[in-house]
Amino acid sequence: MNQQNDVDESYMRAALDEARAAAGRGEVPVGAAVVIGQRIVALAGNRTIADCDPTAHAEIVALREAARAVGNYRLPDATVYVTIEPCAMCAGAMIQARIARLVYGADDVKGGAVRSCFSVFDHPQLNHHAAVIAGVLAEESAQLLREFFAARR
Repeated sequence: MNQQNDVDESYMRAALDEARAAAGRGEVPVGAAVVIGQRIVALAGNRTIADCDPTAHAEIVALREAARAVGNYRLPDATVYVTIEPCAMCAGAMIQARIARLVYGADDVKGGAVRSCFSVFDHPQLNHHAAVIAGVLAEESAQLLREFFAARR
């Protein structure tokens, strides 16, 4: 394993901690971390139920927090770590924020907009493209979701 993989796994573990915390609040267990340089500038888990807000996905909450933390809605040096493949809304927000990299865990075959259902980041007419790394701690991310939904059945 190379050094970047170790770094990506470390930050993904922080996102997984946020996902576990979200599950503890009864939210779908998705977590996100926004990293600039070597510093986590924002951490978030899903808050759709708590905030009564359909846009309060972990990625959106983390992007908002990161933008406030750096004082700019553009995050060109940021890497976003998220436990599951982002949906179309979250992928679009990352494009609007001009992030540099997206690192995610498990694919979302029912709504992923990076490669499973859509390929938002690959559209040739977009004015911004981010590097995408998939599958980092994918099994841990997927297991959290499986356990969460199995407990509700």
